[in-house]
Amino acid sequence: MRQSEKYELVGLLTTFNAAFDRVAMHAVRSELVEAQAQATGLELFKVSIPWPCSNREYEQAMTAALNRAKQEEGVTHVAFGDLYLEDVRVYRERMMQEINLTPVFPIWQQPTDRLSREMVQSGLRAKITCIDPKKLSADFVGRTYDESFLDDLPDDIDPCGENGEFHSYAYSGPMFNKSISIAVGEVVERDGFVFADLIFPT
Repeated sequence: MRQSEKYELVGLLTTFNAAFDRVAMHAVRSELVEAQAQATGLELFKVSIPWPCSNREYEQAMTAALNRAKQEEGVTHVAFGDLYLEDVRVYRERMMQEINLTPVFPIWQQPTDRLSREMVQSGLRAKITCIDPKKLSADFVGRTYDESFLDDLPDDIDPCGENGEFHSYAYSGPMFNKSISIAVGEVVERDGFVFADLIFPT
């Protein structure tokens, strides 16, 4: 466990597609997320959801996982990385209220042009795992999230991908006690998105 400015951090919570054992939207392999948890020294709370998954099934799985966290770890708050999507925040607040947990939004409404540069300058590095080609060129998939990536983004693309333009996997940064060695594997297009399969190097 580690102490943040206000809260004691006890774990990371992520949903996984039960059919493929990957993060539901990012398609990152579960073993890579487990490596992130190990690198932070925090427990990983894995939430298994079916595929396809209805919103009702998603909420049931999340509620069960969060109730376990409350009972077993004494969790009282849940932090979300949302930036400025009001409808998403309202949904999360409603869901947390129903299970008597307090939502926290530590980076809410921070300007993403500044935030993205601050993250990179702090040493954060990530790989772009998923692209919505209707919003951003598929050529960006598999690239490293760094100054060069930010410089190359079109002006109408949010540099933190807040509008679903891209998703990423962090493998190095000040939150980790060590960097995670990864390589970019096969790139595929599926269900209207372009994915880069991240793997451990052989």
